[in-house]
Amino acid sequence: MDDTNRAVLIMAAIFVFSQLGALALVASALGEENQAFEDPNDPMIPVYYVIAIVLFTFLVLYIIKKKRDDVVRIIFIGAVSFTIFYVILTVATLFDEGLLALMVSIMLTAILVYLLAKKPEWYVVDATGILVAIGVIGILGVSLNILPVLILLIILAVYDAISVYGTKHMIDLADGVTKMHLPILLVIPKRRGFSYLRQKSLKAQLDDGEEREAMYMGLGDIIIPGVLVASAFYFLPSDIVGGIGAGNLLIALGTIVGATIGFLVLMRYVIKGNPLAGLPLLNGGAVAGYVISYLIVFQEFSLGIVTPW
Repeated sequence: MDDTNRAVLIMAAIFVFSQLGALALVASALGEENQAFEDPNDPMIPVYYVIAIVLFTFLVLYIIKKKRDDVVRIIFIGAVSFTIFYVILTVATLFDEGLLALMVSIMLTAILVYLLAKKPEWYVVDATGILVAIGVIGILGVSLNILPVLILLIILAVYDAISVYGTKHMIDLADGVTKMHLPILLVIPKRRGFSYLRQKSLKAQLDDGEEREAMYMGLGDIIIPGVLVASAFYFLPSDIVGGIGAGNLLIALGTIVGATIGFLVLMRYVIKGNPLAGLPLLNGGAVAGYVISYLIVFQEFSLGIVTPW
């Protein structure tokens, strides 16, 4: 197996692991008290969410253009540290609801944030990115019902395509955060001895036509299709299927299978070295996996959608 295919398999394993980790988090620790929105079935929430993403993206690009990398680092590391702390604390409280859980969460978060600030090598970036992905998937999954999630996936797939092929500002954003070694990209080295800290910027590699020493994948490409996985598990009924109450679990797993197929198709094009919008294929695969597994499991055409009117 060559280095590129090995990196793709590792990235696929991380993709699936993050989905399953979020699923486990929802099953064991997250509930109504963790919902980020008052009405999880409000179809306008994904619209507001996408508007916020667009505004935030252009704000970050503006700050990068003004060469205030320090401000961008503070924003991202602050958001990452809060998410990591929340995830660790949520899991820790399963074992201890007192001071010990709080202290362990603070200590582990502090270690990861320190490493991000002082030595953001690829393995530090990946470890924190996986934790962030699991946490955000879980929180959004219990916060958005099926209808808003489907709307979110469709809008973001279109936005991703426009931002990569049209305005191309997503490439500029990826280039900026790569140079700052921020944990919003997964970095999978192709060879031993790779150093993320010594790596050229993403745009420089593309301009030079060099073979990249690592493969990259945005956390959003893991998180967004994963929200449908978590939402399906949380909001769909656990009807008896095959003698066990696992209808929602089967559909969540079917969604993961669909998203993973979309990921593998995406990687066929990424291997050629050109930037590619990931969400159209990833979200499309997730939605296809959801629809097919829902029809098989529940054998009716509502697709679990509850209309808000």
